[in-house]
Amino acid sequence: MANYILSCCSTADLSKQHFLDRDIKYICFHYELDGKEYADDLGESMPFDQFYREMAAGKPTKTSQVNVEEFVEYFEPFLKEGKDILHLTLSSGISGVLNSANLARDLLAEKYPERTIVIVDSLAASSGYGLLMDKLADLRDEGKSLTEVAHFAEKNKLRLHHWFFSSDLTFFIRGGRISKTSGFIGGLLNICPLMNVDYLGRLIPRYKIRTKKKVIKAIVDKMIEHAENGTDYSGKCYISNSACYEDARAVADLVEKNFPKLDGKVLINSIGTTIGSHTGPGTVALFFWGDERKD
Repeated sequence: MANYILSCCSTADLSKQHFLDRDIKYICFHYELDGKEYADDLGESMPFDQFYREMAAGKPTKTSQVNVEEFVEYFEPFLKEGKDILHLTLSSGISGVLNSANLARDLLAEKYPERTIVIVDSLAASSGYGLLMDKLADLRDEGKSLTEVAHFAEKNKLRLHHWFFSSDLTFFIRGGRISKTSGFIGGLLNICPLMNVDYLGRLIPRYKIRTKKKVIKAIVDKMIEHAENGTDYSGKCYISNSACYEDARAVADLVEKNFPKLDGKVLINSIGTTIGSHTGPGTVALFFWGDERKD
């Protein structure tokens, strides 16, 4: 058994059972829905389908990251057990949580000088972040040290591709990722923007594609273009979705048709309440290992 804890934020958007099975610890972000605060606890406090129904009905949402005090409270029991910690944060291009984790590490270093806490900026989000964590769990289980696993994460995190599309622009407009004018025109023309996470960990609109059918093909075409070894890709593939399972299933079916050497079937997860507060319902995201993300 490893002498260190592998840890992340709940925004890695894996299921509670997945985290348990892989022995990956996590700390929860927070969100507000219609003025009431909840933990982003993988759908336990509020099922994802209910959350997205409430959003679609117009109830406002707001998110908040994990603060320094919460990180100290979360990390300290592991240190008391004599465990070191490797924690990957949600992308700094999306959230300021990296700073909170680093401050907590520095505070605890004074109290536990014999212990090690390593903080890594994942530059990833949602189940792409989860796919990175799953790979790190493989390395830990192979007997790799904390230092070796952290080095792999830093060296390879930009090979983790994130491609998103949305059939509902409402919440991208509200969050300022798409202008009101572009959103209005996009709605009239039935445009589904195709986006990705760039080398700085930011969600960037890339293409304006008309109709859901065409964007489903386009997102899989991006995997064909960028995946490690092309259609001979033999790694894992994850998809996350916000209350649009049929669209996610359509993408998964097309991926499985084009990539016969996949490591198992495509795993479909839900976009959690933190990321989902900004995407709203109708978003599908595709994650896989490939060439290095560049500007």
